[in-house]
Amino acid sequence: MWFTRGFSLTNFVIGTSALSFQVFVLYPWHEQLDEEFKELRKEHRRLLDETHRQHARELGRIREELEGLRKEREGRGIRGGR
Repeated sequence: MWFTRGFSLTNFVIGTSALSFQVFVLYPWHEQLDEEFKELRKEHRRLLDETHRQHARELGRIREELEGLRKEREGRGIRGGR
């Protein structure tokens, strides 16, 4: 009987310790990680948007340059292959 009572008490202490660790250590840490992850996603989205804007500007400049070259070619009377 002493053995089973001691075993039950040991299981209760271990279970209570594990639950306390989860509630007071792991859960707050999880919340902190969740907030940091949300901030990271916002920063990633901002960088993606900035990169897309830069690419759009670069493509616009390329189009303008191509259009200028086409007009220059037409001004000389040179016909393109297309």
